[in-house]
Amino acid sequence: MLVRFTKCHGSGNDFPLVDARDWSLSEGEWASLARVLAARGGPVGGDGILALVAGDDAAAFGMRMFNSDGSEAETCLNGLRCVARAGFAATGAETATTRLMTSHAQVEHVGDLAPGVYTVAETAGPASLATADWPIRGVPDRLIDAVVPGLPSARAFTAVTIPNPHFVTFVDAVEEAELVAVGEACEAAPDWLPNRANVSFVEVRAPDTLFVRTFERGVGLTNSCGSAMAASTYAACVTGRVEFGREITVLNRGGMVRARAEVDAMITLHGNATWEWDGEVEVDLAAERAGEVTVLRRYDDEVAAWRAVADHARAEG
Repeated sequence: MLVRFTKCHGSGNDFPLVDARDWSLSEGEWASLARVLAARGGPVGGDGILALVAGDDAAAFGMRMFNSDGSEAETCLNGLRCVARAGFAATGAETATTRLMTSHAQVEHVGDLAPGVYTVAETAGPASLATADWPIRGVPDRLIDAVVPGLPSARAFTAVTIPNPHFVTFVDAVEEAELVAVGEACEAAPDWLPNRANVSFVEVRAPDTLFVRTFERGVGLTNSCGSAMAASTYAACVTGRVEFGREITVLNRGGMVRARAEVDAMITLHGNATWEWDGEVEVDLAAERAGEVTVLRRYDDEVAAWRAVADHARAEG
């Protein structure tokens, strides 16, 4: 099949995005497409793939997100901003309700985060502290700043779903080897954690600034993860490190977002939805093989505008 796509990113979390509103792929074909297009050694590469899909009675359009291993995620907030931009272009709207796998989210095109940076505000939630929502077996009803017996770490974690699952711990300095060890233990899907987890190590840089490093379920270490930044913001508020209702800056390896968690467990992120280039490629789904990519258009001005933001974020970090 010939696949046309836009290579895009939200805060450095990069994806090929397809308009699949009239597609009819099986679940296995979606998984194959994700493994082909998102493979880092392949012709496109990404942390996964995004699909703009049809909405429902409550939503103007929908989103599906598949990780690079072919598994489908409940949500991806960095990806949601990119899908929202595509949905706005398709419908002519500037604000919408978006259908996710198991929930809905509000999205709005807002003023630029920085000059030349297309910016979307997204509100998702409510976040949940109930361990039954994962499920996490053999633990209390909630884990807030608590040691998790099954993890290879003595650190205290807070367990949050939004609705995908996150373990969040606050550290003086991120130790990537330890983060990877914890992430890989979750990735193995032990009996006590059958649906795996995203794992974030978070530094509190100031009362209004966090730095988040994430091992993403189905992906591994990633430059950023939108739902992890939301979960980390909520966990920081729940544990008293940040005030509810306060807008903060969340830094990551790919750049930054503005974030705010409310007492009703709804979290709002303001972040970029940057187009890098449009392309097309012939994909053999049965063989999980792609041909040579044809680049149709480049968005050099957008890439440069975001690079300035990311460079500043890295200097701050």
